[in-house]
Order: sequence, then C-alpha cells, then structure tokens
Amino acid sequence: MSLSKPLFFAAIVLLAAPAFAQSGFGPLDPAQPAGMTVAQIIEKMGARESEFAAAREDYTFRQEVKFNTISDDTNRPDGEYHQVTDITFDKDGKRQEHVVFAPQNTIERVIMTENDFKDIEKRLPFVLTAPELPQYDINYLGRQKVDELDTYVLDVKPKVLEKGHRYFQGKVWVDQQDLEIVLVNGMSVPQDMRKGHEDLSPPFTTYYQQIDDKYWFPTYTKAEGNLHFAAQQGALSQDVHVRTIIHYTDYKRFHTNIIIKYNGEEIPSDTDSKPKDAPPKQ
Repeated sequence: MSLSKPLFFAAIVLLAAPAFAQSGFGPLDPAQPAGMTVAQIIEKMGARESEFAAAREDYTFRQEVKFNTISDDTNRPDGEYHQVTDITFDKDGKRQEHVVFAPQNTIERVIMTENDFKDIEKRLPFVLTAPELPQYDINYLGRQKVDELDTYVLDVKPKVLEKGHRYFQGKVWVDQQDLEIVLVNGMSVPQDMRKGHEDLSPPFTTYYQQIDDKYWFPTYTKAEGNLHFAAQQGALSQDVHVRTIIHYTDYKRFHTNIIIKYNGEEIPSDTDSKPKDAPPKQ
C-alpha cells in the first residue's frame, strides 16, 4: 500500500512485528527430526509443494478479499475494498477469473498498489516449490504440535532481494506426514520505503486445509499491521492501520487428462472435496 497523499509523507518504519493467535499451538521442541535429516525434509517438501502447485491449477475455487483501513478512534473499518472472484475454466480448459461481487471501493487513506494485488494472487497463498528452494535460506527451528497436526517449523528468508521480485520472509509449518506446508506466518519483501515511491504491506498468516485427501490448499489469510509514514515538509507523521481477510472456498477439481503422480504412484482425479484436519483459524 502507498499513502493516498504521497507528496507529503515518506515511509521510514515498516510495520508491526508478525504475530498471530497461539491457541492450539504446543511448545516448540528444538530437537532434531527422527528418521530423516533436515536437508531431506526440505527436499521432500519442495517436491511435494511442486506437485501441489501443479495440481492447484486444475481446481476451481472462490476467492473473497476484504481490505480495510481501521479507524484509530473506533477500531472499526473506515474504508473497504471488497471483491469476490470465481476461478474457473472455459470450454477449452483455459483458466478464467470471473468477478462476481465488487461493491464500490471506499478506501481513502491509502492506495492499493500493483504489488498488493500480486501478493493477494501469489504471495499470501504461499507455496515453496523445488525450483524456488535455492532462492531461500531455510533453517530448521524444531517440531511443534498445531492442534492435532505434528509439524516441522522452518525459518525462511530470501538469500538475495532481486529488483522487481517479491519474496516471503517468515516461518512455515510443514506437516510431518505429508511434508507439505500447512501454515505460514511472515511478510512479503522487499518493502519499498523510498520517498515518493512508498509501497508497504502488513505481516500475514495463511492457514491451509487438506482437500481431496491429497493436498493442503490455502483456505484463510489474515494480514494486519500499522503502516508508518514519516512527516515531510512540515506535515505530521501518519500511521495507517490496515487489515486484509481472504477466504478461499469451494475447491473442485476440473476434469482433465493430466495424470498426477506422487512417489511413482498415480493419484486419483476424483472431484470430491473433503476438507479435514485444518489448523486453527482466527
């Protein structure tokens, strides 16, 4: 996000530290994994995430985005961007986006940028595929129970910030059985703080849910924080509290001739969506 009056303000502080509700989270056990090395866990996770990324391209779903600025006086929304989009396929099997609900945008204090919309599409529903692994430093933090799930916790940060690219920086929780990401908490980087080019975004948490007993799909994202803009040319500094909530629902597999394999075994392409064992939501 950038400020709606960028000539008078320059961002100098990012935002609040990433945080999320700890309900349902057990203590972090820093002990090394048993039966597998950390390198093997990361390699297998990347392979599994690659398969999921390919499989998700064959699913239809609905995405609902609500972005609000929050009043400091009332702690209630004082502006809103709301859009509901159906991701479908046409008769030729080409992926399509159909906006089904989009009331008038009432956001006044900030401007949603191209990076914001790209983050909604690609960064907030984070996937860490095998080809992307070399871009990141990944460190093992330990094992942790998340509700009924046994997970490995990894710290992830980009090795190099290349111009024109956005990356994830934060923590990911990987299911010990499926070796797939089930929860992420962090932020998109880099944040642009150049005077007159400010482009900030808050930290976010995304929860995933198992669909069709195969893959963990993003189902809920919450991004919230205070964007701080410093005073310039005699104007007062300004903090803008923003919040984004995204729901991803109604996942259904589109019939194709693509055969998906995992560990050399073909995965059935039924269309039943059976969510289960989801991590806690706010």
